[in-house]
Order: sequence, then structure tokens, then C-alpha cells
Amino acid sequence: MLSKLYISNYALIETLEIDLKDGLTIITGETGAGKSIILGALSLILGERAESKSISDSGKKTVVEATFGIKGYDLKPFFAENEIDYDESECIIRREISGTGRSRAFINDTPVNTGVLKEISSRLIDIHSQHSNTLLGRSAYQLTVLDSLSKNVKLRNDYSETFGEYKRLKQSLAKRKAAYAKTKEEEDYIQFQLKQIQDLALKENEDEELEQKRQLLENASDIKEALWWSENALDGENGSVIDTLRQVEQRLSGLEQSVKELRGVGERVRSAIIDLKDISDSASYIERDLTVDPAALIEVEDRLNAIYSLEKKHNVNSVNQLLAIQEDYLQKLQSIDDTGDSLNDDELKVKELEGKAQTLADALTKERKKSATDFERQLKEHCKLLGLPNMAVEVEMQQTELQERGQDTVRFLVSFNKNQRLHAVHEVASGGELSRMMLCIKAIIAGYMNLPTIIFDEVDTGVSGDIAARVGDMMKDISRHIQVIAITHLPQVAAVGDEHLRVYKIDKNDKTQTGIETLDSEQHVMEVAKMLSGKEINDAAIENARVLIEHKGK
Repeated sequence: MLSKLYISNYALIETLEIDLKDGLTIITGETGAGKSIILGALSLILGERAESKSISDSGKKTVVEATFGIKGYDLKPFFAENEIDYDESECIIRREISGTGRSRAFINDTPVNTGVLKEISSRLIDIHSQHSNTLLGRSAYQLTVLDSLSKNVKLRNDYSETFGEYKRLKQSLAKRKAAYAKTKEEEDYIQFQLKQIQDLALKENEDEELEQKRQLLENASDIKEALWWSENALDGENGSVIDTLRQVEQRLSGLEQSVKELRGVGERVRSAIIDLKDISDSASYIERDLTVDPAALIEVEDRLNAIYSLEKKHNVNSVNQLLAIQEDYLQKLQSIDDTGDSLNDDELKVKELEGKAQTLADALTKERKKSATDFERQLKEHCKLLGLPNMAVEVEMQQTELQERGQDTVRFLVSFNKNQRLHAVHEVASGGELSRMMLCIKAIIAGYMNLPTIIFDEVDTGVSGDIAARVGDMMKDISRHIQVIAITHLPQVAAVGDEHLRVYKIDKNDKTQTGIETLDSEQHVMEVAKMLSGKEINDAAIENARVLIEHKGK
């Protein structure tokens, strides 16, 4: 329940602090006294837009703070989800507006954005005005009424969770299928490109090896001649280098004993002879194996041309880069295959979730149909009490495809006169009839609403006499389940309040200010008497007021 409201520097309010109690609280006051200003300030707590023009003194900030008792309303998950300090018994919401219009919001002194503010306030308070009666013509609100009576919270939560998962997976699947279709269109192209590379059966560094082979084949004649000459020069039959070195080795070795400085020289020469002999043998082997082969040269050049052509096509410079492209194509084709399998799995999952959501939606429909029958009966009974004895009502339900709240669309069809065809409520109901209908609906669902506080803002406009008294009784009945705050001009409604607050204007120095006071029992009587008779209060009005007030206990 709303236990305290503090307002400062807002419109005509300099400072205002209101303590509120459970049950039915009545707020009265002359037209223009500031009742709407108080509601305007309270709407800031509900996340409504803050405007700098509402600030009376631009040198100060405007503050609106509401304290709610929240014990038993299961709000702990909300506080945990939004990382807000949790007190199981109390929640304090504060809105601050600077002189420039900059707004800040706090829940239990934790800064929050407007979205979080609206979410928490929607769970704590409902402000119902004449303007709110337009909700009655909206299918979404009508569906909410049925759900309030159905006590199907768990079923709705299960459906919402299942449908949300179904919708997300379905949307994801559609995007992936579109991407897959586009990839599939490229599959033939990828396979063609891949085949061109695979047909060459490339090997790592093959282009470098081929270039070396081509250079060898192109110069085969010159290379053979150079190798033959070198072999003969090193180890030929007539005056070869190796023969000469053998003679040198013999002569120097004979001097090693006599000339100390020559010791080991013979061994060094022998080592040189071995190296040169190895070079000569290598030249001989290469020269013997090397052939002048124009056909082999053509084959190598053809292979290189094929490789270079493919490198140019793919804008790369080596065989290794072509092999990397080949691997990339293979991975893409594998990914296409894997994606196809994954899409098939997800399609089965979507169908499974759709089936589960459909089952839950069918259960919701069944519960709502039960509620609809009970709602029709109760609404006729309540409306009859408020002077609509001939009212007929029918809840029309139609099924659609699965949506956020199930598969049901709802229309309240009504008529207010005998033998009158039923029409959608917004098509046939007058403003007064809408107000009374909405009040009846609030009375019906009050016991089912997990909501601490409801405020009625002059919803009783246009009624009087016995009907006004019944409106008061109905508000009183609602207050047995939740806290009700009613702003009214009707003495019949004011009389049944458990607490009575009066809003007034007062001139202070050079400005007018709005104030509010809590009336004691005698002031309560006098205020009701004033509402009955006007400014001049007579004994008859006072007696009538006492009779009305005494009626509230019956």
C-alpha cells in the first residue's frame, strides 16, 4: 500500500507530506484546489514525463517521494534482477527534477532508468481516471480482465516462456535459412573453383621446385659441358689437378722430418685431394644423369603455366596460397553440409516448441472461457446495482495464430436496453455507462489483483442519488481487498471513507499554495455536509451527512 507521499517544489505545492492508511481514503476539495496537481506529482513516480514548467522555483529541484508497503507481494526477484537493495517490508521511490528539467529516479536510493521505474510502479499502484475508461474498449485490457479472474498466472508464465523461446528460435531459423539459401546458391561455384585447383593435384612449394627444374632443363647442354670439363680438369688422364696435388703431397711429406714448419702439410694436401675427388665424382654423376630433354622442358613449362594461370585467377603468388584457398573451399562446403543438418535439427525443435506452445495456449483458452462465463454473470449483477438493470453482456472469444499472450482475441459485447443488439462496448456505451462498467470490473477483479493500491480519480462523475451511494459502497467493498484512494465530488462516496483528506488553496505572501489536511471525525461530517448543501451548511445537511456516514458500517 501507499503509506506516505512527499512532494516539494511542484506547481502550487511548496512542501506537502501525506500519510495514508489502508482501506478507503477519500480526497475532496474545491475545483482548482490542487487535487490534480497531487496526482500529477504522483504520476512522476509512475514514470511519466517530467516537465520543467511544473517546477515552481527553478532555483530548487522538485522532489516527489512515495513509500510503499510491499510485504507479501513477491517483488524480491524484481529487485535482484535490477540489482536494487531489497527491503521485504518497504519500497521507497523518488523522482527528482532539476531546474533545467533534467530528471533522475531512484528506488531505495538506487538510481534507475524510466523503464525500471515504470515496471515497479505498475506493480504497486493503479491510477484510474475517466480517461482510463477508454481501456475498456481495448481487446488487450479485456483479455487482462479474464486472466485476472482465471488465476492462471503459472500457465501464462509457462506459455510466455515457451512462446518466447519458440519465437526466438523461429526467427533465428528464418535468418539462418535465408543465409543458407544464399550459400547454397554459391555451392556450385565453390565446387567448380575447388575442382580446378584439385585437378592440378598441387604439392607444397611445387612452383619453386618446377622453376628450378625448368632452369636446369633450359641450360642442360651448357651445364653438361661445364661439368665434363671440370671433371677432366680435376681428375683427367693428362696433367689433372689431382695428379699434380699427389706429386705435391709426396714431395712435402718427405720434408716433414727435416723441416719442422712443414709437419702436417702432407695431411692437409691429402685432405684437399679427397675433397676435389669428391667434387669431380659429383660432377661426373650429375653430367652422366643430366640429359637434354626438350619434351620434359615443355612438360614443366606447361605445368608452370597452368599454375600461374590459376594464381592469377585467384590473385595469389604461390602454390601454397592456392592450397590455402583449396582448404577454405573444402571448409565452406563442409560448413554448408553441417548447416543443412543443423537447420533440420532446429526445424524439428521449432515444431516441438510450437506444439508445446499450442498445448499451453489451448489450456489458456479453456481457462479463459470458464472465466468469461463467470465474468458475464458478475458484471451483470454489479452493473444492476449501479443503475444498469437491463444490461446484457457477452464475452466473444476468437482464436488467432499464436501470439505473445496466447491465441485468443476478446471483445466485450454489451447492450443497455431491452431487445437491443449486442455491440462492442466502445460503440454503444456512454461516458457514464463506461465509468460504471469500469468500476464494476475493478470491483470484480479486486480480490484477484496482486496490487497494493488503486486510485480512482473522479470516476463517479455523472452519477447521483442512490447510484452514487452504491458507487461508494462498491469502492468500500474493493477497499476490503486492496488500498483504495478516491478523489470525488460526491458526498455519498466521501461519506463511506475510512479516512478523509481535504485539499485546499491558501494565499501566502505573494503566491498561492496548495495544502492538504487529514480530517477528524467531526470535520469529516462537516465536509460531507458541505458537499451536500454547498457553502452554507445547515442542520439538515449535517444530519444527512451523519446518516450517510453511519451507513458505511452497514
